[in-house]
Parts: sequence; C-alpha cells; structure tokens
Amino acid sequence: MTRQYQAQIYVTLRQSVLDPAGTAVQSGLKHLGYENIGPIRIGKYIELTLHAESEAVARNQLDRVCDQLLANPVIENYRFDLQEFSRSGVST
Repeated sequence: MTRQYQAQIYVTLRQSVLDPAGTAVQSGLKHLGYENIGPIRIGKYIELTLHAESEAVARNQLDRVCDQLLANPVIENYRFDLQEFSRSGVST
C-alpha cells in the first residue's frame, strides 16, 4: 500500500557562489532607506506531493529528484521537509 507525502524543498546557492540577485535586492533595499539589512541570498522553494511505500523510499526519491532536476549540485544545496498525509490532512 502506498502512502501520500507532502514535501517542502528549499534550494539555495552554496556559500562560495556569488549571488547577483541577492546583491541587487540588498542594493535596492539600501536605496529605499533600509541600511540595517546585511547580505541577502536568493533561493527557490518547491512543494510537491508524492506517493511511496514508506518514508525512506520517499526520502530516497526526493534526493534523486533534487539531484537530477531541482538543484544544480555543483553550485546549489538543497534540503527538504517531508510529512505524511493522513486521511484527515497532513499528520504532525
């Protein structure tokens, strides 16, 4: 029997990679008068639902999906949160 899972995936640039989008946002905020904001890093947030036999299988599949498509492992890191859906909603 398969179970349904909800995943929240966060993809960010590695610290060693320059972030021109983050620099542009920081500059724009300074122009708006927000002098107290430090360096900004921009990333991606992805939600998806998947069906798997177990949480371990779902985590393994998410690792492959992130490595193969959602993140560029050369310049990006990723992490994800995974929750199983119960019949009445997401379980805690």
